[in-house]
Amino acid sequence: MKYRKLVRQSPSVSEIGMGTWQLGVSSDWQNLSDKEAMEMVWEALDLGVNFFDTAPNYGLGSSEERLGKALEKTDRGKVVINTKFGHTDSGVLNYDAGYIRESLEGSLRRLRTEYVDSFILHNPPHEILDGRQNDHYEILERLKDEGKIRAYGASLDTYEEMKLFMETTGGEVVEAFFNMLHQDTARAFDLAREKEVGIIVKIPLDSGWLTGKYDANSTFQGIRERWSREDIATRARLVCQLKELIGKDRDLTQTALSFCLAYDEVSTVIPGNVSIAQLRKNVASASIDLPDQLKSDLEDFYKREVKRLNLPW
Repeated sequence: MKYRKLVRQSPSVSEIGMGTWQLGVSSDWQNLSDKEAMEMVWEALDLGVNFFDTAPNYGLGSSEERLGKALEKTDRGKVVINTKFGHTDSGVLNYDAGYIRESLEGSLRRLRTEYVDSFILHNPPHEILDGRQNDHYEILERLKDEGKIRAYGASLDTYEEMKLFMETTGGEVVEAFFNMLHQDTARAFDLAREKEVGIIVKIPLDSGWLTGKYDANSTFQGIRERWSREDIATRARLVCQLKELIGKDRDLTQTALSFCLAYDEVSTVIPGNVSIAQLRKNVASASIDLPDQLKSDLEDFYKREVKRLNLPW
């Protein structure tokens, strides 16, 4: 495992981090038992993973609780924890500045820790991103001074959102929606480097499409019912084209992850893992270098075939 800097005040983070939505208990996916959840985290640690991303709404608080329990006997100074604000542990949205401290205290309690390394606004409304017009950032700065958070940031989906946030706040972290089929946020990477903002790549496998396990006949339940039959057919066609582009000798999943890591501005990538076997495969991606020509070809493919489609997430 290789490591990169995310937050100045915290240890460098593993290039492959662990998204922990799957640790939470929910009716939207197949749940892990407590034992399986613990073993998933411990296996990640054994593989060199030291970055863990969670949120209060993942399993209505149960993801944070399980992660906190699994990390309880770990040297806290060697792991980096990111949690969020805005999507609450009761399942409702609350972006009110006055709720920030209460939300954080709840997360700290569930995580069994005195601080988090980064605390980010969870896909907030666009108007909250402007640090010149909101009270959120003064409160977040205060929490930094108190030592309850090492840094703050936002989880964002577009270049415009990233640009506004980085230009008007003291945020040091952005969790960016970026993968081979969604490359808009890459336009903000230069600004992130200039401002020393660490980038966490979310949804690197495009909600499972870049594993190659779905096709035009796939059906979905829960949150993934958002895709229309037309959306499914379009993505299936694009995935087939990507497979041809990368060649038969390269694994689609590992290529998707190594593509994200081919950008120096990216600190860590957080694929979800529903099994230890999947976790091991994802971690192995960190050791696979992406040729410069293939990176360029994938960027050209996006500009030529994908950008104009405005694919829904």
